[in-house]
Amino acid sequence: MLTAQSAFNLWVDSRAISTLLNDDPLSESMYMNIKFWMTLPALSARVPPKVPVRMVGALLTIGLTGCAQPAKLPEAAGFGPDPDLSSYHPSWFPTIQVAKAVGWPDGEKPLAAPGTRVSAFASGLQHPRWLYELPNGDVLVAETNHTETSEEFSLKRWIASKFMADGGAAAESPDRITLLRDTDGDGTADERHAFIQNLHAPFGMALVGNTFYVGNANALVKFPYEEGQTEITAAATKVTDLPAGLNHHWTKNILASQDGSKIYVAVGSNSNVGENGMEIEKERAAILEVDPNTGERVLFATGLRNPNGMVWEPDSGALWVVVNERDELGSDLVPDYMTSVKKDGFYGWPYSYYGQHVDDRIQPAKPELVAKAIPPDYALGAHTASLGLAVARGNTLPEKFRNGMFIGQHGSWNRMPYSGYKVIFVPFEDGKPAGEPLDVLSDFLNKEGEAKGRPVGVLVDKKGHLLVADDVGNVIWNVQADRQYPVR
Repeated sequence: MLTAQSAFNLWVDSRAISTLLNDDPLSESMYMNIKFWMTLPALSARVPPKVPVRMVGALLTIGLTGCAQPAKLPEAAGFGPDPDLSSYHPSWFPTIQVAKAVGWPDGEKPLAAPGTRVSAFASGLQHPRWLYELPNGDVLVAETNHTETSEEFSLKRWIASKFMADGGAAAESPDRITLLRDTDGDGTADERHAFIQNLHAPFGMALVGNTFYVGNANALVKFPYEEGQTEITAAATKVTDLPAGLNHHWTKNILASQDGSKIYVAVGSNSNVGENGMEIEKERAAILEVDPNTGERVLFATGLRNPNGMVWEPDSGALWVVVNERDELGSDLVPDYMTSVKKDGFYGWPYSYYGQHVDDRIQPAKPELVAKAIPPDYALGAHTASLGLAVARGNTLPEKFRNGMFIGQHGSWNRMPYSGYKVIFVPFEDGKPAGEPLDVLSDFLNKEGEAKGRPVGVLVDKKGHLLVADDVGNVIWNVQADRQYPVR
């Protein structure tokens, strides 16, 4: 007969689908798979003879719907150095609310903050996720998505992927880095070149001297580069393997140290909160430090569930990162965050969050680790899927945006109401956050709650403009000062 344990097993078996959205839709696949499998006659042998299979499916659906937990707190409560963590609603099944991806209608674009304007730097791309600028001003964009590596066909994964497509996450990965060049300086790219092809779900990029590094989903690789080059045809040289396998969180962002002697790699967890076993979390939920000459890698910081954007804060010189926190504790928990990162620091995952707030879903507990967990510096809202991070210094937007960080918030899939779906700015003073977040680019959802776009990577280019990768709209947006307004 069908038991809670067998339903749970269906959930675990479908975990590969959770990789289709970088912001971790684990329980979306669980929800869809269980609903689907409960309608199949093949399960009738496992269900008590007097209980119709479709009735079981209906009861499960009702139960799932009943688990939905709308937010009890205002969205602002999940932001800042001291977020409100009081609204705790653990559930086996989380709230499910995925914004259907519809793209931008002709002539529409995001809403830019007062004093700024936005236009398309490049359009017609394929799932653009991450941005990098070369010294000559060429802009690189990683056109990429999760790549399923399993050779075994799974009907469950196939069915769930059809539902996941609604969120814009089922696009085939182009596995390409594209070079965009604005030759006339008008803020729109007029040249486009396939810079590197046939990669493996590429994400992070870094140039050190004449060596160009790429964070593939399974390895850090490098290529020779010459300034002005529009295409690299040389074969990749592997620097080091990176944790792959299940790849629940697949993106591998990279950042070179300021002297170029090390490459830092952000690696997300293989689960929500360790439910797939801690054996497959080796070197995950962490930032790795790699010696690019030898390929040797060590753990730089751990307990970071899904780290993405990384930057060097210019005043303190500290490494900062944005992190996606865990799910299934309600619409108000747990806020994503950005934080400075200390060498050998532990930031809680999976045993606790925000310092010593214990998560008892993971067993056995590790109180010795919880005791040394470092609270993050600044919360970015629950389930906002904050992915992009860029130092604001050097931009030519109005004065209020000059010192701080820009954050690309990809948007929630498991919160009522939605959160994220915008680019925000957090002001800094003396190397630390110092104020409330400000919207820079918004209106990515339409009135029906559908996603016209979803911002990911952010970059302040050499012209002082803010570039934003939109992987649903397939656009790179260019935000610059509107000279009709005073700059202050």
